[in-house]
Amino acid sequence: MLTDVVALEREFDYAVPQAWHDDGRAGRLTVGTMVRVTLKGRRVGGWVTACDPPSGEPPGHPVPPGGLRAGGDSRTAVGPAPELAPLAKLVGVGPPAEVLELAGWAARHWAGRRATFYGTASPPRVVGDIARSAARRVPALLPADAAAAAGASVWESAFDRAVSLVRIPPAGDRGPLLSAALRRGDVLLVVPGVAEASRLAAWVRRRGVPVSLLPEGWAQAAAGGVAVGTRAAVFGPMPHLAGIVVLDEHDESLVAADSPSWSAREVAVERARRAGVPCVLVSPIPSLEARVLASGEPLTSARPIEREGWPNVEVVDQRDPEVGRAGLLSATLVARLRSCDRAVCVLNRKGRARLLACTGCGDLVVCDACGATVGEVVPNGTDERPGALVCARCGERRPRVCSSCGATRLKTLRPGVNKLREELEVLLGERVAELTGSTSSGEPGDLSSRIVIGTEAALHRVPRADLVAFLDFDQELSAPRYRANEQAMALLARAARLVGPRSGGGRILVQTRRADHPAVEAARAADPDLLSRHDRELRRQLGFPPFGALAEVAGEAAGAFMGGLGRPLGLEVSELGENRWVVRAADRDQLLDALATVERPPGRLRLAIDPLRL
Repeated sequence: MLTDVVALEREFDYAVPQAWHDDGRAGRLTVGTMVRVTLKGRRVGGWVTACDPPSGEPPGHPVPPGGLRAGGDSRTAVGPAPELAPLAKLVGVGPPAEVLELAGWAARHWAGRRATFYGTASPPRVVGDIARSAARRVPALLPADAAAAAGASVWESAFDRAVSLVRIPPAGDRGPLLSAALRRGDVLLVVPGVAEASRLAAWVRRRGVPVSLLPEGWAQAAAGGVAVGTRAAVFGPMPHLAGIVVLDEHDESLVAADSPSWSAREVAVERARRAGVPCVLVSPIPSLEARVLASGEPLTSARPIEREGWPNVEVVDQRDPEVGRAGLLSATLVARLRSCDRAVCVLNRKGRARLLACTGCGDLVVCDACGATVGEVVPNGTDERPGALVCARCGERRPRVCSSCGATRLKTLRPGVNKLREELEVLLGERVAELTGSTSSGEPGDLSSRIVIGTEAALHRVPRADLVAFLDFDQELSAPRYRANEQAMALLARAARLVGPRSGGGRILVQTRRADHPAVEAARAADPDLLSRHDRELRRQLGFPPFGALAEVAGEAAGAFMGGLGRPLGLEVSELGENRWVVRAADRDQLLDALATVERPPGRLRLAIDPLRL
């Protein structure tokens, strides 16, 4: 068996107690069963990874299917086999054998530990037994979809390929594709968010199809039927799997933020390949990784239909001197805010001011301790003084005074959402709500105001708007990340889904000094291929994923790990800062092989393969 102690990658052998044969518990043991054992004086959990052959059965008690065997040191020991310690407790049903194999593949693919992925694949609570059901009988046509069947042939063809990439615009109808999926039988539907999973499960139920919502419905899914869930659902139990659909495959929520940084998209493709069923990746802005994985070009609607699924995109060019003098609150922006019914203004800078300069000498205001730029504190209702300055790097606080000349008048070069909210309230003469990731849903007024300003979290919290304005889109386009263009385009796609199609009056306003950037042009033309072609060539030249592999190594144990790795031939090693390195290779297997040769040192270590935010 493999224990749930993540640092222990070894397997251990345990004996099935005689009492378990007597009362029938031994008959419930199979690969994947969750048990508890005693290891070095303490109880730990784990999973059965292999079962003994009948040669090890006790006299008079034939070993049932699933008698336990696990590969540990006892298999390679020379001489008489040591007496095995007994299993301590039968916990319940765990992931099926094929899912354990998939989890093992994922552990290798992202340089992780099997216990991490086995835990992801396990039920959230104890499952005693599973009542298996037969495969669902598939109706020729779902009742609710008869009217749409005539135009659904393109979506039906998506399931004729091993891996299909389907491009549906943000405000497009995904119903015909999902109906085509349900007609195949027990499909697994994977979405980025919990709320979306609940809505999709309700949509499936309204069509008379039984559905399980993972992870809560783990036992129900293990019995058979359609399953819906978020990232971890790709490891869900599906005894009659007929296909996998990943919606919004470009969404970063489908990639684990922590180490190992595994992607539900790649796991879904691998699982479908092993099961011999189709995998369909759906996105309004397909990622380069999905294009490489797909078996052919993306399937799309007719060009007029796709264009209609995007809103109007208006660009305010801040290179214009007249526009630039107004700062981020341009005349065009204010006019659009006054005329719309509901608007969301997006600026990924919290606080009041993130960059200040002295009006007297012109110097930037920086921290006296570490030299980093300082920001203006937002009063928190306690004894915090308005206008105090704080360093984001070291936390040093100081008065609002220029260190160079002693002047107290400072000008804001990069305002945050808090300061802009105050200025918008003055310009518009009405209340403006502020909404960021740290804003709790219970705070008053965050969704009741006509105008909302906040970080990109507002795009997920506001249910509907007819205008989304990006106040400083250059911050996204110029981010020092190799995926910055795709991430900027993802924000535009999210905004497009919020405001709806152009026929309904949906509008996105983008303020930028890079009006000719491929991401902006792609959104204006409702043609994601414009950005894809640009990024494909750029990443290929630079050797970035998916045309190369990289690993981020960070944490207090990173130095010891990198010392063990050295500088193998074919790997490029760069130090990014204190306890942080990046390792690059042209081939993923070469990178993984090199990392696997290094013993993990004690201490905190982040080892992320192809991380998103690098």
